[in-house]
Amino acid sequence: MANNFDLSNLALQALCPSNEILYDDKGLPSIMVKIPKMTYAQLGLGSSTAIFPAFIVNGSEVDAIYISKYQNIVQNGRAYSLPGQNVKHTISKDSSASACEAKGAGWHLMTAFEWAAIALWCKKNGTMPKGNNDYGKDASDSIYQAIPDNKDASHYALRVKTGTGPLSWSHDGTPAGIWDLNGNVNEWLGGLRLVKGELQILANNNAADSSHSQASSSAEWMAIKGSDGTLITPDGTGTTSGSVKLDYVSSAWKWIDGTISSSSDSSRNCAFESVSADSGLHADTVLLLQALGLLKYDSTAGAYNGDYLYANNGADERGFGRGGHYSFGSQAGVFQGGLSHARSNTGAYLGFRSAFVQLPSA
Repeated sequence: MANNFDLSNLALQALCPSNEILYDDKGLPSIMVKIPKMTYAQLGLGSSTAIFPAFIVNGSEVDAIYISKYQNIVQNGRAYSLPGQNVKHTISKDSSASACEAKGAGWHLMTAFEWAAIALWCKKNGTMPKGNNDYGKDASDSIYQAIPDNKDASHYALRVKTGTGPLSWSHDGTPAGIWDLNGNVNEWLGGLRLVKGELQILANNNAADSSHSQASSSAEWMAIKGSDGTLITPDGTGTTSGSVKLDYVSSAWKWIDGTISSSSDSSRNCAFESVSADSGLHADTVLLLQALGLLKYDSTAGAYNGDYLYANNGADERGFGRGGHYSFGSQAGVFQGGLSHARSNTGAYLGFRSAFVQLPSA
């Protein structure tokens, strides 16, 4: 962590008080945004004063999490958050995680709960960010563009340099915010996956600690019991009795705890606001799905700006990415989700960002 004599940090915080330069174990910097500990109520999910899961690691509360201000680059096998850079892309989930964890203790691939905390905050505070989802600009804008890092054969911008868009591309609408959560590259996240349509997570934000394995065969993965929202040991085939699963019903995704009626090993989609939960799911289960940003809590038409959820509920394992990319158009955004890619997938539209937490004892 920075000390009181770090002049670079003092200069940064004079302009952006919530920002901090954090150094990895090689002494190299990343610009991070500090997100202080919050409750469900502070994030707009009911009135509970319980601490939101993103701020619970190894069974203990942490005072804050630090999120990369920018989508990451990779230098010498390590991830960095710096402005005006060509974002790292064409990278698998495991390689993304390795580049984060190589920086030292507490560094990790941004997790599903951490992303959800930011998305929920944006929704509650009316600052749903725009971004590069239409070849260098936002689909809703005709004027504002960012600096491209490359163009296609037709001279359309694809990815853009980190943090070069207008203020509306920041999560809080200010220079101090987190940039490019909407579009540019779809970001791999840790701590959540589908196995044959069964939702599996790591407890709370344990995915922030690299000692908790997220390998395909890891025993850390837990299913969710539909009848009470507790975590249960999966059977390994995606057919755990009573676990929460993703079904495709009437052309929309639906969370259930029974047998999937429609599975496919190709990706299908629907608007995020059309995703539903079976009426038999316990209230705590529904709250957990909402806390993961996988189920709406606001039923107002258009409340989620047209964001979409893509998923493959027939494959052995599918990882999780969010945000959309440079050609997603209005389907991109902080509630856009993709449970469609194998962890080994790469592509010019896939990237990531690192996060940091001061780890409590396991």
